[in-house]
Amino acid sequence: MLKNAPAAPELIELLGASNGLVACVGAGGKKSVIYHLAALYPGTVGITATAHIERFPREMAAYSVVADGPVLAAEVVALSKHQRVVAFAKPCELPGRYLGVTFGELRSLRRAAAFELCLVKADGARNRILKAPGSHEPVIPPETDTVIALCSARAIGEPLTDRIAHRPERVAEVADLALGARLEPIHLGRLLASPAGALRGVGEARVIPVINMVDDATLERQAVAAAEAALALTTRFDYIVLAAFRNNSPLVRVIRR
Repeated sequence: MLKNAPAAPELIELLGASNGLVACVGAGGKKSVIYHLAALYPGTVGITATAHIERFPREMAAYSVVADGPVLAAEVVALSKHQRVVAFAKPCELPGRYLGVTFGELRSLRRAAAFELCLVKADGARNRILKAPGSHEPVIPPETDTVIALCSARAIGEPLTDRIAHRPERVAEVADLALGARLEPIHLGRLLASPAGALRGVGEARVIPVINMVDDATLERQAVAAAEAALALTTRFDYIVLAAFRNNSPLVRVIRR
């Protein structure tokens, strides 16, 4: 880990979350990134999803609204007048989950509540640490300013199966790796750099890849190799953040071209 982790404003800037709309995609820590940024950000924050999202944790320092239609809008706007962080979603029949909002609902709520920063979970990964998007994913709002694309360093060295990957067959196709074969740093690099992988549907938004769960020196070496491979394969982004978002000081390293 870095001995001198950056102050909160620097980390917010590094992750492209100074203001506007930030969408998180991929696997291996989307919610951790969202909740960490919401805690660090000094201004008003809206947290929501355009895909399914797990129930908001009780320990999260936010007021939550789960409702539909006019009730959702009214409660979000009312809370935003005196609460710094408001999380909102719609009811869902699936246990432990909420429904995300539509693009139109998100646009209307951002305008009415005047959130300085809006953090959006824009796809799902079924609690896996790696994924490649399906044909309907990700659900990134067109006005998104920054896309944070996540994957996990813990996937490196593991066989490509559904134990670690959501849609392993899609990961295999994008990363040019056989199902069941050992995942190497180059395969993670290909996934981050591919228009069919982490770059799918990002439009003109700024893209900041994050390799999360870099929990020890071995994982750091492997994550560095994956980041360098990704940077060699695309010019779509200029650096990759290595992190461990379960830590209070999550930044491990920044790999630049």
